[in-house]
Amino acid sequence: MSLISALPATDGYRKTGTGAWSSVYAVSELATATFGAVGQELARLMTALNLSPSAPNVSVDHRLASLWYQYSFKPNGWEMPSLWDAIAGDYQTADGWIRLHTNLPRHRAAALKVLEVKADRDAVSQAVRRWSASELESAIVAQGGVSAAMRSRAVWLEHPQGRAVSRDPLIGWHSPRQIKLRDRSEATAERPLAGLRVLDLTRVLAGPVSTRTLAGFGADVLRVDPPGWDEPGVIPDISLGKSCTYLDLKSPSGLEKLQELLSQADVFVHGYRPGALDALGLTRAKRDELAPNRVEVTLDAYGWQGPWAARRGFDSLVQMSAGIADAGCDWANADKPTPLPVQALDHATGYLMAAAVLSALAEAASGNAIMLGQLSLARTAELLAILGKSDTKEVIAGANPSDYSQALEESGWGSGHRLKPALTVGAAKMFWDKPAPKLGTSAPVWATAIT
Repeated sequence: MSLISALPATDGYRKTGTGAWSSVYAVSELATATFGAVGQELARLMTALNLSPSAPNVSVDHRLASLWYQYSFKPNGWEMPSLWDAIAGDYQTADGWIRLHTNLPRHRAAALKVLEVKADRDAVSQAVRRWSASELESAIVAQGGVSAAMRSRAVWLEHPQGRAVSRDPLIGWHSPRQIKLRDRSEATAERPLAGLRVLDLTRVLAGPVSTRTLAGFGADVLRVDPPGWDEPGVIPDISLGKSCTYLDLKSPSGLEKLQELLSQADVFVHGYRPGALDALGLTRAKRDELAPNRVEVTLDAYGWQGPWAARRGFDSLVQMSAGIADAGCDWANADKPTPLPVQALDHATGYLMAAAVLSALAEAASGNAIMLGQLSLARTAELLAILGKSDTKEVIAGANPSDYSQALEESGWGSGHRLKPALTVGAAKMFWDKPAPKLGTSAPVWATAIT
């Protein structure tokens, strides 16, 4: 069995383009490597499906791969909403630093309740200074919120969760089983994933990146969110090529509809913490019953074992926990947390998730058993920490007009331009059949019929 469990060798793809993000860590090298992983696994799948007479050549544009680690969409005459809530950010504590993540109302309420202040940044800042970083982190998490104290790499590697994560493979594979892939007559060398049904139960940001990637090669991606859910700062970036529907999974009818969609899906990608699907009644046994021939890949923030396995988290928080923001502080000679220039843990994990899906599909197409794939932001952080820099002379400061496609994309918010694709696999060039839509704008049905 050759399911991907680490980054493939770099000699498996051709690299073009130059430049790198300025960072303590090799962010641009990570970007190119994860795009390369997607390309190599797609090439394996195309060969297994006889869509290509020989192994397709894989090409990654290093500059464009780096740029896809930030916003891929440039509005034309309008602005996207801010990614961050007014309270979110880094705060100095009595003994260090902590990051509060308050984009969701319930997470903001939890932090304010612990701090016993109103939603005023100055009041929050004053209240935080009365706490130690680790005690405030624990109190907010216990209240149902999310936060992360800034730790050094050395402290993280000795932390029980850091030790647990370091023992994990980059992609963990569990529960092997034999599946039979559905025939997809639509699939071609140009659109190798055409007709592939991908059920997307992920949110900011890694999971949506993975399914956006699959959509770029023709997959039919259906994203499901609770009624009224929105992520205004990121949806124009990551809903590209997808259908987006609302379902209340806490209602019998909503859960029944989800089960129907799952039974018709080829791929199931989700970002539920350990135990969360079980609480909905969608145990692994139930998923096997509903969709015995599915490929399933999932992620969480802090890893799948250890005391923090069920802890909520986001890229910016894992950077604080795992020593990245502290290392950046030393590298930049700064007096405050210095995160990566982009949300590299999210993006890298997203592309690795897409590579894992393709790897499982390739194995199944070859008649081999497949397994459930598990990834985490914290484990991706360990990958970044050991990568070496190869391009340090030309600094990437952001996208230039020439980095964008000339074609106008009519998104659900207005027109704009999308970055040019960074990856080509033989005759397959990434493009998206649909512009980015707002959430909840599609019916809970698949766009492609089963033949």
